[in-house]
Amino acid sequence: MLDPVGLLRKLGHAAVERVWRLGFAARFFWVVLMYSGASFRRLPLTLREIYFSGVLSLLIILVSGLFVGLVLGLQGYEILQRFGSTEALGTLVALSLTRELGPVLAAIFFASRAGSSVTAEIGLMKATEQLKAMDMMAVNPIARVVAPRFWGGVISMPLLAAIFSAMGVLGGWLIGVVFIGVDDGSYWSQMQSSVDFRFDVWNGIVKSFVFGVAVSLIAVFEGYDSVPTAEGVSRAITRTVVTSVLAVLALDFVLTSFMFRGTS
Repeated sequence: MLDPVGLLRKLGHAAVERVWRLGFAARFFWVVLMYSGASFRRLPLTLREIYFSGVLSLLIILVSGLFVGLVLGLQGYEILQRFGSTEALGTLVALSLTRELGPVLAAIFFASRAGSSVTAEIGLMKATEQLKAMDMMAVNPIARVVAPRFWGGVISMPLLAAIFSAMGVLGGWLIGVVFIGVDDGSYWSQMQSSVDFRFDVWNGIVKSFVFGVAVSLIAVFEGYDSVPTAEGVSRAITRTVVTSVLAVLALDFVLTSFMFRGTS
């Protein structure tokens, strides 16, 4: 028999827990920002995390960006051919990548590869009590462990998104110009005349930076807040990927509604 009081109590408990967790994440974000100066004073730590989050993610970014460009070029040519506008293929590929697909897909791949690894690393350090050992030795774990990983992801994300978009444009050129036979000059000239730095490229950079902050914060927070067991760390990794993907898609809608309002 359905117990409405018990169901209402469970819903209320779940809502309170989510609000409390959101507040704790906001406070955690503020503490990370407070100790960011200490992490930058230890520059090798941040550079190591940029290498871990950025350089080691290059392979998946390069390969996925190339294939996304190939698909965009092939599908775009089929659509534009119906209207006799195949010379606009470069514009379609470049705008799709710089405005939307580049930042969004790069952030999703970044969360799947680097974000999950950061969560696992911090979660395992918590499970093996390395964070407590640092605290006992008067070493702040936020400044030593969390902040460098956070800023490593924030700095790496715009660079990875730019590389993803560049590889996508190259993939569109390969399928459109080399294999299908679209005019090479039309592909590049239409792209250069249609892509605006302020409304397209710059807004894509802003998006990728915001996505980098969101994904990096979720990754370090889930790792730091994970239950110090093998099951708890695995659940934290799952929450990192799922929450990061949903956050990227939601933020993309919000940013797009403000950035491209009234632009052509």
